[in-house]
Amino acid sequence: MPVTFRKSFRVFPGVRLNINRKSVSLTVGKGDAKRTYSSTGRKTTSMDLPGPFGYRKTTSRH
Repeated sequence: MPVTFRKSFRVFPGVRLNINRKSVSLTVGKGDAKRTYSSTGRKTTSMDLPGPFGYRKTTSRH
């Protein structure tokens, strides 16, 4: 069984610092909309839309 490591720290209200084995990321946002910036270059936007639209997540690499 593989050993994993993941730790998350709340820096400010609505801002989290996430650390795992391969990267560090910063998540900004509260509630239904969040934006995540990773040290690997990945940017992720996720939001929970009201009604029948449900959960949406987009990821891009730069």
